[in-house]
Amino acid sequence: KIEDSDIETFSHVDEIVEQGGQIFLAITEGGEVVGCCALKHHKEKQSYELAKMAVSPHHQGKHIGHKLGEAVIEYAKKYGVTKICGYAPAGETRQHSIYNGLKCIDKNAHDTDIVIVHDAARPLVSNQIISDCIKGAKECDGAMPVISVKDTVYQSADGMQIDRLLKRSELFAGQAPESFDFKKYYKIHNEVSDDEIALTAGSSEIAYRHGMKIRMVKGSERNLKITTVEDLETFETILKGVN
Repeated sequence: KIEDSDIETFSHVDEIVEQGGQIFLAITEGGEVVGCCALKHHKEKQSYELAKMAVSPHHQGKHIGHKLGEAVIEYAKKYGVTKICGYAPAGETRQHSIYNGLKCIDKNAHDTDIVIVHDAARPLVSNQIISDCIKGAKECDGAMPVISVKDTVYQSADGMQIDRLLKRSELFAGQAPESFDFKKYYKIHNEVSDDEIALTAGSSEIAYRHGMKIRMVKGSERNLKITTVEDLETFETILKGVN
């Protein structure tokens, strides 16, 4: 389906090129345009966006989109582009969406690459946490930021009475981003069942279950996850303090 934003983008091809971007077309031997995408330059972010990829309905399933993506990557390498923002299809679950993202970058990933998975619901992540996660993943198989649990935590099977008191000094709350050795993490997703991917709640969960060693790095109370109205109010208070 062609959206209004697609028409708007390709109505200003000259602007995209003048700003340092490029347009890519997939053309058959007969001269028919069957696919296209745009590489848009965002100077303020010092990055490029792989945008508006589309393939003719009659030519879908022929890996045309993949070939367009490869052409963009080759162009980026040739002209020294180091940051490209791309998009993967949404999955049925959070982990399916992550798997789709892994598929998109597989062809251009190197054996030593690190992949970082982050939640949009944690907008206050710091550069330090990101750097520590990358460093931790290089030292182990993966890394995730954690914070100590402050409250006493109890376990209850029925939610009515306490079954067990957990040792607080051994409990940690996981945050995001979570970083992994790309090849190992992707291999796990290719080998496990679709049901296991669907039931995975956290990015590190599936990695830990299948033998990857996950390093814990220092997280931050500020790196909160916005889930409730109270979380949003806390986030707004922090922003007001920053500004």
